[in-house]
Amino acid sequence: MNKQIKLANPRGFCAGVDRAIDIVNKALDKFGSPVYVKHEVVHNKFVVEDLKSRGAIFVEEIDEVPDNSLVIFSAHGVSQEVEETTKLRKLEYFDATCPLVTKVHMEVIRNARANNDIILIGHEGHPEVEGTMGRHIKNESSNIFLVQDEQEASSIVIDKPDQLAIVTQTTLSVDDTKSIIDILKTRFPSINIPKKDDICYATQNRQDAVKQLALESDFMIVVGSSNSSNSNRLQELSEKCGCKSVLIDSFDDLDLSEIEGKEIIAITAGASAPESRVQEIALAVRDYTGAVIMEHGVDEENIYFKLPPALR
Repeated sequence: MNKQIKLANPRGFCAGVDRAIDIVNKALDKFGSPVYVKHEVVHNKFVVEDLKSRGAIFVEEIDEVPDNSLVIFSAHGVSQEVEETTKLRKLEYFDATCPLVTKVHMEVIRNARANNDIILIGHEGHPEVEGTMGRHIKNESSNIFLVQDEQEASSIVIDKPDQLAIVTQTTLSVDDTKSIIDILKTRFPSINIPKKDDICYATQNRQDAVKQLALESDFMIVVGSSNSSNSNRLQELSEKCGCKSVLIDSFDDLDLSEIEGKEIIAITAGASAPESRVQEIALAVRDYTGAVIMEHGVDEENIYFKLPPALR
């Protein structure tokens, strides 16, 4: 059998990432540089460097943005405090928050107004989690708690188990999240779970593709940056399925000894990784190994999120 390089479908950019990058590019086209962006607009170093070269300036705090400037909120979303500070300073802004993250924000607000306690399943320190926690309406009748894993789900103490809801970070492992939710449902039978899964369609689809491809491959390359949550979950999932995997930004990051003698090498990409990086890596692996490149699976995603009216 000829050596093969199998490219996962679907892979790479999702609708939320496409929208966020388009917002920054169109803002630069319309208003010129500099355009300030609160946090990396998406977690990919090549995307960020490209936008920097066009005049985007990335900041972590709104007080780093000069007066009379234009600022864009990243795809991960921001807290209510950040949005209010931006408005108080009369800064012009565009919100590039993924609409699926905004959906989770609205669930938090709705449950807080109903005086429910809320458990957010997610990773501490991730900007999406910080933004979602920061959307909670602070009052005496509602609290929000972060649960990161099964151990925390098993030990968390809740004062109002009959008034309790779950929301999740959108880029988690589907399987790990299910196991955490199962523990919480057992401990708190009345817990309110969203009718529609908070984990986004792109995260689920890319994980499903990796599960299948991992069973057919000797080695998997996940294209993405180390700070990308969904890319890390793809690498972990491949390993759990028994397929050795690495997470890399470029071919130069690859230890070539790891692909020596491999008959089937799979390549996928996180939702913030450009297709151009996938193709560059695939071609470089082909040139090194002599393998044949082929597509695996079908990309049936056709979701599109509208840009803000001022940028259409």
